[in-house]
Parts: sequence; C-alpha cells; structure tokens
Amino acid sequence: MGGPSGGPGVEPESTAQVITHSHTSAPRSGGGTDPQPGGRPAGQGGTAAQGGTAARPDDAELRDYRAAFAIAQTAMALLAPDGTVLEANGALGALLGASPERMSATGAAALLGLSGDRHARAAFHDVLTGRRERLRCTRGITRPDGSTVHAEITLSRTGARPLLLSVEDVGERNTLREQLRHLRMHDPVSALPNRALFFERLSAAVGDHGSRTGRIGLCYLDLDGFKAVNDTLGHRVGDELLAAVGRRLLACAEPGGHLVARLGGDEFALLVRDSTGTGQATDLAEAVLAALQPPFDVGGHRLAVSASIGVVEREAAGTSATGLMQAADTTLYWAKADGKARWTLFDPERNEHRMTRQALSRTLRQAVERGEFVLDYQPLVALDSGELRGVEALVRWEHPHFGRLAPNRFIGLAEEDGSIVQLGRWVLAESCRQARAWQLAHPEAPLVVSVNVAVRQVWDSDLVADVAAILADTGLPPRLLQLELTESAVMGSAGRPLQALHALDEMGVRIAIDDFGTGYSNLAYMSRLPVSALKLDGSFVQGFRSAEHPNPADETIVEALVELAHRLGLTVTAECVENAEQAERLRRIGCDTGQGWHYSRPVAAAAISALLD
Repeated sequence: MGGPSGGPGVEPESTAQVITHSHTSAPRSGGGTDPQPGGRPAGQGGTAAQGGTAARPDDAELRDYRAAFAIAQTAMALLAPDGTVLEANGALGALLGASPERMSATGAAALLGLSGDRHARAAFHDVLTGRRERLRCTRGITRPDGSTVHAEITLSRTGARPLLLSVEDVGERNTLREQLRHLRMHDPVSALPNRALFFERLSAAVGDHGSRTGRIGLCYLDLDGFKAVNDTLGHRVGDELLAAVGRRLLACAEPGGHLVARLGGDEFALLVRDSTGTGQATDLAEAVLAALQPPFDVGGHRLAVSASIGVVEREAAGTSATGLMQAADTTLYWAKADGKARWTLFDPERNEHRMTRQALSRTLRQAVERGEFVLDYQPLVALDSGELRGVEALVRWEHPHFGRLAPNRFIGLAEEDGSIVQLGRWVLAESCRQARAWQLAHPEAPLVVSVNVAVRQVWDSDLVADVAAILADTGLPPRLLQLELTESAVMGSAGRPLQALHALDEMGVRIAIDDFGTGYSNLAYMSRLPVSALKLDGSFVQGFRSAEHPNPADETIVEALVELAHRLGLTVTAECVENAEQAERLRRIGCDTGQGWHYSRPVAAAAISALLD
C-alpha cells in the first residue's frame, strides 16, 4: 500500500494478498496472487499451494499492511473482478455510514449509486473487465440515513486481481471553493456581483441567444459628482454611498429579474437578459433615475447624487459582450456630454459619425505628409463694379476612403490635436504660391488671397516667421496676402497674439476679422487692432433674401456696422450672398465686396485662372 497512507500509487500484489487473507481469516489459504521472483505476478489462478515458488512476506509484514489499510484516513476498499467488495476499511465505513463488515460481498456500483447512471456504470464495468485502467468521477452518494455525501470516486486496476477503490469526501472542499468564488465574484463594498461575474453572465446571455431569436438590453451608469463626495468626505462615506446606491438599484432590477453589478469606482450596470424591446431598457433607466432622486443619509451627511446612463438594446444574434459594452460606454459618454442626470439611447448614426471622427483623427497628421489636401478658391467680388478683387482659400481633404471632405469635417479635429499648425502652414504656402502664379500671369489685375488662420497657429507656432519665410520663398508681395482670424480669437488679444498681429501689419499683410457679428462685436476695441477688413457673418445676410419680405432689423444692423467700419477705415465683405437681390441691397448699404454662391461656389485654381483670362 506504499506505507500507512494507503495511497493508490503502490505495488498492489502483496497488499491484495494480505487483505484477501484477512477477509477469509486464512493467512495462507488460496485465492491470492503470488508474486514470482522479481516482483512480477503469476497467472491469475496460481497460488502458493498450486506451485508458486516466490517467497511469501512474513507474518509481521502482513500484519503491518493489514493494519495500515485498516487505519488509513483515505476511505478504501478492495473489489473482486465482478465488482463486489472484498474488504473495506473503517474510513470508508465512516464516510458511507455503514460498517465495513456489512459492505463485504456488496456490489460496489450499487453501494456508490452508480447503477442509475448509464455512463458511470459503463465506465465502472470497463475498469472491471480491463478495457480501461482507471475511473474517476464525482457524484452524490446517499447514506443509509438518507443524507448525501458529495464524493470523488476513483477505481484503479493495480495489476493484481483485486481492484482498488478510493472515495474522498469533497463536499467541504466544494463548499470552500464556492465561498471563495463568491468572494472573488462579488464587490466587497456593495455586495453586488463585480465586473468579472457581470462579464461572465453577459457572455453567457449573449451565447444563450446565439442560436435563437432573442434580444438583450444593458444600462451602463456612472454617478454624477461622486468624486466630489470622495474628495471632501472621505472614502468611508463614499463606500457607504456606493452601497446605498447598490441597494436602490437592486430594488429597481429585482422585480424584473435583472442582474445588477458594480463594475468598479462609481460605475454600475444592469443587464436585461431576455429583453422585450427598447422600451423595457429605457423604462428601467427611467426607474433608476427616479430611484436616485431622493437624497441619501450616509455617515451623518445628506447627499444628493444623480446618474448618467447609457442604454443599449439590440438583437443578441450577431453581437458580443465586448461589442455591447463598447456601445454602452459610448452611449454613457453621450449622456454625460448631453448634460448628465439623464439616459441616452444608443444611436447607430451618431456612433457612425463618432467612428468616422476617430478614423479621421488617427490619420490627419499623415494625410498632410501624404499630400491628401487640396485648395479650392471662392471669389471676392466688388459689389459696385462686379470686378474680381480676391479669393478665399478653402482647404479640402481628398480622403482615400471617405471621399472629399469639407473643412467642417476635420478642422475642429486638427485644432484639438495640434495638427492645425502643420496643415495651416501648408495651406498658407500653397495659397501664396498660387497667388504669385496669378500675379505673374495677370500683373494688371492682382488678386488678394485670403487665408484662414486658427488660434493655435498663433499660439503654437511662430506665425510671423512662417509668413515671412513663405512670402520670401514664393515672391508674393505682402499686400496681396490677407489673413482671416475669427472675431473671438482677436477680441481681448494680448501678449503674443497682439504682437503677432502688429508684426504682420508692419510687414504689409492685411488682417481681416471673419464671421464678424457673432462674437464680441467690439468695434471700439478693434480700433486699437491692426485690422484692415471685416467679413460680416452670413446670418446677417439671410434677412436680405427676399425684396417682398425684407427684414428691417437686419438691414438696419448691417447698415450701422458698415458705416462704423468705414469710419474706422475698414473695408467690409458680406458672406453668403446667394442672389442678385441680396447683392443689390448690400451694395446700396455700402458693403465693399461680396462672397457667396451668387457669384461662384468654391472652385479649383484652374477655374479662377479661366476667370482672369
């Protein structure tokens, strides 16, 4: 038996003989298997009385083996080839609630409850007949008193006639394992399922619906202002608040049998496994918002919190746990951006726009290097004579996947990530190069090229040095370059921006204020800035569309702005001129130039060259 422990990984021949003899109370009677010299067993029917030549262990050794089997802590029995018990030890009797003597000659399969399990019974029989060497299974064994022990059963062939059966009580071990799993899968603060268990259940829910029609819903929420509670009152109060929130969420979810989990920090999730439609998920989100409205009494403090909730509801087929959570996370971000304390439903179109925005942002810098940007030019026309006075350069992105993109699709992204500096420098250089080509081709009709400049170009680069270098490189006279800055970027300028404006003015470059009238509109302040022109925002021109239904207020405002600008020595350009009536009324008011589809859409440089020709 390999020592007192009685483990199965031992030489079985002598043990089998000893235990068999102890059962028959005939120390040297037949029935055991005698080992031959070298420890190899003789034939299955051979005994010492029938001619075995190997020496038997002495009586002391036999008694030691017998005692070890009897007192072993492991529950064991020896089985005959037909599966009946030859002898069982006391540990097995204690485990199964029966005396070892009463187990003798009992069928082990029935004793262990294997008879009613076709697969276990077949495997048991395979070991008995030698078709397999070992069986290991776990099952519940019913004791004579009706109680059940959860046991791991092992049956092994030892090479000798008796087979070794061992039975281990794994009930306590399984209970401990379940307790450890519960601790591992639950949040200690709120006692709710944690992120690991939530994703396990979410993956199972998606998988369960994979082969049949079904829907799944998810509410992903984040507490608004929770960080302030933690920072001011401490983590103990914060944890108590999280636990109180968890209880209210449970009250919302339990009637419908929905899963609630704390994913970490102040983030919670509610899973609707068999959703009946979008309304069920949004109703649950509405119930959560209502449940969180009453203040919480925590740690002697009365606290008010709200939540932002991202709601996703869709067909489970074709989705995944990761995809569902990504959509929920995106929608939660929308709820925060939309003003907090609300739920927002996932919108595929809005998400597509976000994905496109992210894709553009990732490739923006490389696009400048790859030369994917082009310039169109929109004419600036004198309202009194109709002459072409200048053009505004407008950048376009020839994207390899999304096609031609207007500036409103990418300029904001470029300003956010700083690539506007690189892009703006390219636009400025290309515009000046083209303007110089027009000047050389038509010296009698020089065109001013107007280029938009972003605020970050003034702050994050040396705009003055860039302009000077580009003018020197292209040969364009400074008077033919006009830089457009937005009103909000210029108003209140001080320090570096103001210095840059004065330096550019001294260089001979014209400065124009774009979209004038939508921001500060501080003409008094502008009198101290080196500004040459104002470009009236198109919203003012919209009231000039119809002569039959004029807007007197718009006309009065524009007339006053034009008069004030002229008194300050500034020229005025009206944007978004769409028809001849608008152009005529603006001319009467005194606007100097107009720009808009009435004259021309933005066109390629070749079209401007054709106009000049």
